[in-house]
Amino acid sequence: MTTRAFFAAALLGLGFPGVAGAADFSDPTWPCIQRKVERLSVGLMWPRSIPEDMPQDPALRDAIAELGDKLAVRRIEPETLKPDIAAFAESHGGDADLLGHVFQQVFDSLSQRRARIIDGIAEFSLSQIALSERIEAARQEMDAEMAKADPDFDKVDALEEQIDWDQTIHTDRQQSITYLCETPTLLEKRLYGIAQLLQAEIEGS
Repeated sequence: MTTRAFFAAALLGLGFPGVAGAADFSDPTWPCIQRKVERLSVGLMWPRSIPEDMPQDPALRDAIAELGDKLAVRRIEPETLKPDIAAFAESHGGDADLLGHVFQQVFDSLSQRRARIIDGIAEFSLSQIALSERIEAARQEMDAEMAKADPDFDKVDALEEQIDWDQTIHTDRQQSITYLCETPTLLEKRLYGIAQLLQAEIEGS
């Protein structure tokens, strides 16, 4: 499989919007339209084997760590780091193993961050579900009170105030879900882009 074909297959495997099928809504802790992929695999994004052991040379290990740390910073566009990648590759003869180590470091950093975000989305979704149930229970209690021959209007007012407040919180929180749901996909795309940039510098790739 060519490198280009490998990365096309990786896109399908990761389920990027417009590439994969519809989202699975059977999981109540996943409120996103994007397909849930809990954990990423480095093998899905990097078409070569990466040695388990890092180089013994401390200077080389530091160089790998420095480039990997730069590439993992989300506020820096990977494209702007092309000169850094090219300089590293040129210094080491486009060594596939060393570039693989760089990608492994970036992958470990971003995939761990992505896993924490997905866990946060699950917690967010469960809190929204609990709040929805609280709102519904308060509405039912208010309806039951109003159905009495002699309603307790103070209780009704308190329930109505609680419902209004909880609904406001629920709505405000829900407005942030689009950003939360996009973040794992953005991290996947960043890893995919970084893998391509590094692969382009491998001698004979």
